[in-house]
Amino acid sequence: METELVHQKFHHVLDDGILKEISEIGLFKHFEKDDIIIDVGQPLKYIPLLLSGSIKILRGDDEGDDLLIYFLEAGETCTMTLACCMGTTKSKIRAVAEKNSDLVMIPVEYMQKWFHTNESWRNFILESYQTRFTEMLETIDTLAFMKMDERLLKYLKNKVILHDNHTLDTKHQDIAEDLHTSRVVVSRLLKQLENENKIKISRNKIEVLV
Repeated sequence: METELVHQKFHHVLDDGILKEISEIGLFKHFEKDDIIIDVGQPLKYIPLLLSGSIKILRGDDEGDDLLIYFLEAGETCTMTLACCMGTTKSKIRAVAEKNSDLVMIPVEYMQKWFHTNESWRNFILESYQTRFTEMLETIDTLAFMKMDERLLKYLKNKVILHDNHTLDTKHQDIAEDLHTSRVVVSRLLKQLENENKIKISRNKIEVLV
């Protein structure tokens, strides 16, 4: 089953030889929603390939607060983790399961070896860097140029796409932590969006209407 999942999610980008090696040497792990997969300061011995579920990548500050950088979906990897692995440093991000997720963890030494010996793996890594770099630029643009209500609505729309569901099961505090603001601000802006008929709020649920 795990081998089939690896092939299903990555056969369009990786060749059969690499898929076989991943299935043989990879460490398969399951994480429940809100589990910390990788933490800030953690030595990186593996890189994750996401088989199912989704993961949010967060950047923390010195006061212990987090800012959402981007989401990972099945068939993707975290290039910020890759960058740390290439430099053999400790993690500079926190990866948290957005929902129940299955991953295969690849030992760092294989990741580095394949980059030099396998074209499909090298292309996958370089394309992943490009995708994540674009998403980080979007995050910077959002922080620099968008008002908080615009950021909030964009965040909710992204979650709809991620979960393939217009009704989100989420708490105001969780949103506040992802957007690096206060729960009071989030609650006020959610009410504003509801008054504008862009969302509908119920207990721990938000229905996105736009």
